[in-house]
Amino acid sequence: MKRPRVLSALGVLVVSLLVSTGAVALTSQHHLVRSPTPRWVKHVQRYRGGISDGVRATLGTRAAGVKTNASGSTLTTQKNPQVSVATTNVQANTDTEPALPQNETAVAYSVDDPVTAVAASNDYIDGGLWIGTTHDGGATWENQFISSQFAATRDWCNGGDPSVVYSAKDHTFYASMLCFFRAHPESGVEVIQSTDGGDHWTGARFASTVVSNVAAKGPTIDDSVFYDKELLAVDNNATSSHYGRLYVTYIKFHLLGNGFSDYCPAQIAYTDDVDANDDGILSDTTWTSRAIVPDAPGANGLGESANQWATPVIDSSGGVNVAYAIEDCNTAIDRGLRFKRSTTGGSTWPNSPTVIDKAGQFADNPDPSDHLPNKNARIPISLSMGWNPASTTLALAYQNNVNAATSGADITVQTSSDNGATWSDIQYVSVEADGTTPAPNDQFFPSIQADPGSAGWHVMFYDNRNDPDNTLIETFLAETSGAGWTNTDISTASWNPNLSFFSSGSFFGDYIQLAEAPGYEYPIWADGRNTPGPPKGQTDIFTVPN
Repeated sequence: MKRPRVLSALGVLVVSLLVSTGAVALTSQHHLVRSPTPRWVKHVQRYRGGISDGVRATLGTRAAGVKTNASGSTLTTQKNPQVSVATTNVQANTDTEPALPQNETAVAYSVDDPVTAVAASNDYIDGGLWIGTTHDGGATWENQFISSQFAATRDWCNGGDPSVVYSAKDHTFYASMLCFFRAHPESGVEVIQSTDGGDHWTGARFASTVVSNVAAKGPTIDDSVFYDKELLAVDNNATSSHYGRLYVTYIKFHLLGNGFSDYCPAQIAYTDDVDANDDGILSDTTWTSRAIVPDAPGANGLGESANQWATPVIDSSGGVNVAYAIEDCNTAIDRGLRFKRSTTGGSTWPNSPTVIDKAGQFADNPDPSDHLPNKNARIPISLSMGWNPASTTLALAYQNNVNAATSGADITVQTSSDNGATWSDIQYVSVEADGTTPAPNDQFFPSIQADPGSAGWHVMFYDNRNDPDNTLIETFLAETSGAGWTNTDISTASWNPNLSFFSSGSFFGDYIQLAEAPGYEYPIWADGRNTPGPPKGQTDIFTVPN
């Protein structure tokens, strides 16, 4: 039986203060002098979209567009009689006393030993990452809580936006997270590693800084830049000229003095050797940065330089594929979907993107704060892209509101069989029993992966279909079936997101993730079935064991 982690008396006091004030991240900051309000804080306080929700959540109810009074179900949880009696859910994380949230999940498996997998999430205990490791296909998990430290100042910072991959060349798990402060302007992206199957990880002071707004030489901080929404990819193709290259995509928010962002383009960094000295110290890693989309001063936060959700996937020839949303830099409005592919290992990118969405087949949630009915949390478009080596096909899954008047927010997918040059019409993934009719109520947070060894696809997502009030969440798994999809409920209980984040219920992550290995499947999601409700609302990390 897992023993709960007991917070110290000081920790309990700090947590109680955070809960009562609406602030929701526990960090330690040791700067001697408090800086003026960082531009990113002004941005989040004044504008309803742009910088992602995980960062916004650290300001609690001080963030613009926070909703705390959604209507809908008042139930905390209920058992799910529609799920198969053979389905078992396992809580992967160990709770503290008092319990605090973990949310926004990532997962990867070892290609050397698929029974081993690593999951990660935002953590509100130390303000960094929760990392869970399984060596038995998901039946049991060992827990670690990883704090983030800003390399230039050695101050503990807020982490978040976790991403995890496994390198076949290095036989190593890599995890990434943000590093930022509520009271100071420093901002960066960090990478840590585990070379022993997820059991031990790089210490905070030895993490690799991928990109930062602090000058490499000298103490200069560029307060006009904030780095957001980083995601990892690795080239595991042994015949690729860039075999083993590790990639990190992210969004560069350029902020004016009042917090307004005039451009926020997608960028990428890569390295061929994370730990060149094999000494476990990653702070000397060399990264090369490139603009997937160029800066556009004066663009007013709109147009092709306004991006979010830069989602990287490496294909079988080593091509670096990135899909991203055209999303206003200061609202959560998504204007379209774009794609670029690099054939030079990320060093060069096409000038013009491919347009993925098609006329009459895509509509974003019209709410500028990304609210869906009867839910307090902001629920973004959440792009997820996969590569299927059996069919040499790309697939992009996302939340689509084109049919919102009749079926709410749906999960749709588009595919490309020509390296992203052209894209198919949409297919509805979240469907009723006939395999093609969109399911009722809202579905969101898709994660798509190829079915190993076949041309098929699997997609995991959150689903409100079984709640007449369109509030209670269950987790579904969809599989390609002929010309349509089969949907299966994999959660044994539903939960209420409005009761599952401190006092507000205003955040439970921006995404969840699925990993597919030969013979093993790792669906990892945040779940509030055990929440005590406000003011101590919280979510845990759940999965279905193999």
